[in-house]
Amino acid sequence: MTTDDRLLEKLLAAARDACGHAYAPYSAFRVGAACLTSSGRIFSGANVENASYGLAICAERAAIFNAIGAGDRDLRAIAIYTPTAKPVSPCGACRQVICEFGDAIEIVACCDADTLSRWTSAELLPDRFSL
Repeated sequence: MTTDDRLLEKLLAAARDACGHAYAPYSAFRVGAACLTSSGRIFSGANVENASYGLAICAERAAIFNAIGAGDRDLRAIAIYTPTAKPVSPCGACRQVICEFGDAIEIVACCDADTLSRWTSAELLPDRFSL
């Protein structure tokens, strides 16, 4: 699945906007994410750090959990924004959470440069854990 240009721009804009809400006092590495569901809704999230590092949450999982909490589980695409020179891919934990909802979810990472990186969830985690 490839998200059409209009929807992709909205998704990337939502990820950029979410990054502005990140709470990253320890790493100073801010991340915003937004996910698109089959209903056409976009849910966003930002990374939130904690002095007890294990209690932090990544932006991708925050966005996905917002969608799930709203009852929207059919994920189609996820955009990730970092204010960096190169796009950043999701961490391993986020890859596993994304794959929980499908192997064909489109993942698009953007940054301050005009560079986009694209994958499917299966490409990022081909041998995912499943029951």
